[in-house]
Amino acid sequence: MPETSPKRPTVRHLQVDEDSSGQRLDNFLTRELKGVPRTRLYKALRKGEIRVNKGRVKPDYRLVAGDTVRIPPLRTAAPADPPTVPRYWAEQLSGRIIYEDGDLLVIDKPSGLAVHGGSGLNYGMIECLRQLRPDDRYLELVHRLDRDTSGVILVARRPAALRELHRQLREDKVDKRYLALVAGKWPRTLKRVEAPLQKNVLKSGERMVRVSKEGKASITEFSVVERFNGATLVEAKPVTGRTHQIRVHCQYAGYPLLGDSKYGSPQGEALCQQIGLRRLFLHARLLRCKLPGSGLLVLEAGLDQDLENALNILRKML
Repeated sequence: MPETSPKRPTVRHLQVDEDSSGQRLDNFLTRELKGVPRTRLYKALRKGEIRVNKGRVKPDYRLVAGDTVRIPPLRTAAPADPPTVPRYWAEQLSGRIIYEDGDLLVIDKPSGLAVHGGSGLNYGMIECLRQLRPDDRYLELVHRLDRDTSGVILVARRPAALRELHRQLREDKVDKRYLALVAGKWPRTLKRVEAPLQKNVLKSGERMVRVSKEGKASITEFSVVERFNGATLVEAKPVTGRTHQIRVHCQYAGYPLLGDSKYGSPQGEALCQQIGLRRLFLHARLLRCKLPGSGLLVLEAGLDQDLENALNILRKML
């Protein structure tokens, strides 16, 4: 019999169903193309190899039921065992569950743990949770926090919950409040910072954000909580949800966050040494949202002990 040559991989056209509606395109591709490095996915998007409804789209495009996604044959990475979750982070996460129901898992994220792997990281919070909870067939991040930021973060346990919460986030119906310790005396009259933000990715993969006319509209509301010598504890409410928004808006206003290695100040560094603060003082303390069947959820996370210790030292310095 004549030999038959193996079939060449072909382009696929996937139609988005209701379960995937509202999901970011890059997250959808990661699930559909297991084993393909994220860097390769982003390259395919930039080059137009991957398209939605025959058009070029950005990684953060949110899919709609009925969209057609063109997926070319992409080479997968060599098979590898899933990253092993360090025991330290496993213990941390298992003890920091704030709330749980059939739709939602809410974590008080520890500082120092990225929300997901990538950019040189083998794992993040979501990978840790998937290994810790193998019976949960669906765990997806609803939103993100910076690696060094602690506090309330939502993880969806069902596609419908993810779609609903993404809709609320787009329509500014999720109330998020942060506590931030800034250098200097924040004026009580400074209640709103409105400055467009532009994100840049350095060759190292590090993300840096700056105020720029070419950036995206960004708004943060502030109120003073407590004053100290050389510092102010403020509550920040991000009206928009840009990368590093609170940190850059504080820097732009002239009152950078303490412990901020990217956007901090020498004055802040000196004060951190005085009070023994070794991390970014930014904490997602409260989040309000609604889910069908659950009503209004008010989710809170108290300050970590190292942040409370820093505040107590400042109080003694008054």
